[in-house]
Amino acid sequence: MIRTAEEFVAELRGLSHRYWGTHPFHRRMHAGELSRAELRAWAANRWYYQCVLPMKDAAIIANCPLPDLRRAWLDRVVYHDGRSDDDLDSGRERWLRLCEAVGLTRAEVLDERHVVPGVRFAVDAYVNFARTRPWLEAVASGLTEMFSGHLMQRRVTDMLTRYDWISRDDLAYFTNRIEAVSGEGKSTLDIVVRHCVTAEQQDAAVAALSFKCDVLWSVLDAIERAADVRET
Repeated sequence: MIRTAEEFVAELRGLSHRYWGTHPFHRRMHAGELSRAELRAWAANRWYYQCVLPMKDAAIIANCPLPDLRRAWLDRVVYHDGRSDDDLDSGRERWLRLCEAVGLTRAEVLDERHVVPGVRFAVDAYVNFARTRPWLEAVASGLTEMFSGHLMQRRVTDMLTRYDWISRDDLAYFTNRIEAVSGEGKSTLDIVVRHCVTAEQQDAAVAALSFKCDVLWSVLDAIERAADVRET
């Protein structure tokens, strides 16, 4: 049965407890309980997720038949990749800045030597999902944006409080994304609600968001296991 817009949105938002903000690793991060080695493992592995986001977004553009949506979605690719290799305000450059702050060199982040198989597998599965599923499902998978703004705000506060060797400038990726990601989340939700006009499409959107939550949770599971091994 087709849900009303209110019912559909409520079901999508109801997946917030599955978002990686509730993962034990993130809870420990916000409590200030991570070692420097664990923070380095997190930053280096999440780099792999960050650097493939434009590939995911490019796949959505390639599969979408709507010119206005393709044009609007292009901004996401440009944000992460930047307008040139020298663009210091790109998402990738801001993430590299954080990696350097926790003690990693650019070289070891860029060559992905610290990326563990579980992270690579989960992230690649997400990109493959965007490439092979209908564009609307790929867009719906990104509705984790609805949950991320508050988490980013809390992360900035908690990391500055708990890790005194990290500065606000080091957290530029988060401080510059809080407002933007909240706007993107609303825009993405509007697209999904507007274009999911059948019960089957609504079901697929909910399943896509659930899949994305599983991807993110799996990423942190793999990082946590890798960090435990390195600590011992």
